[in-house]
Amino acid sequence: MKSSTTRTPCIGVCSTTSLGDPVCRGCQRYAVEVIQWNAYTGPEKEAVLRRISTLTEQILRDKFIIVDEEKLAQQLQRSRLPFNEALSPFCWIQTLLKRIPLQALNLENYGVAIARSYQDMGLQALADQVDEELLVLAEAHHARYFSAHGV
Repeated sequence: MKSSTTRTPCIGVCSTTSLGDPVCRGCQRYAVEVIQWNAYTGPEKEAVLRRISTLTEQILRDKFIIVDEEKLAQQLQRSRLPFNEALSPFCWIQTLLKRIPLQALNLENYGVAIARSYQDMGLQALADQVDEELLVLAEAHHARYFSAHGV
């Protein structure tokens, strides 16, 4: 993570409150974290942000290439898309995949490319795969570190 922050990772696509998902498909927080976010201390919020950043980067790093990180940040700001600068730029790509209609998304305009091994897949299929992998990883993390402790 670039800097210490406690800003919410919310990108305005909340599936925990709208669909009852245990893991938000927008920001990757667990439902309890979404609900209790404002009651968390700074260090608790930062721990959540570190987990989100680490898990998201783990899934997206082999699928996307950040050609120009500054361009990515500038275009997100220009497009008025919410992103947390403290999170990995790979989290910013996840914001693009969630907030821009994929048929209209030109990753090159954002300084991003699809990794060679995924270029034949198509952006919609790749975004769906990313969603599924993030959900599986988040659920496994939750089961290991939270459910085992009764949280």
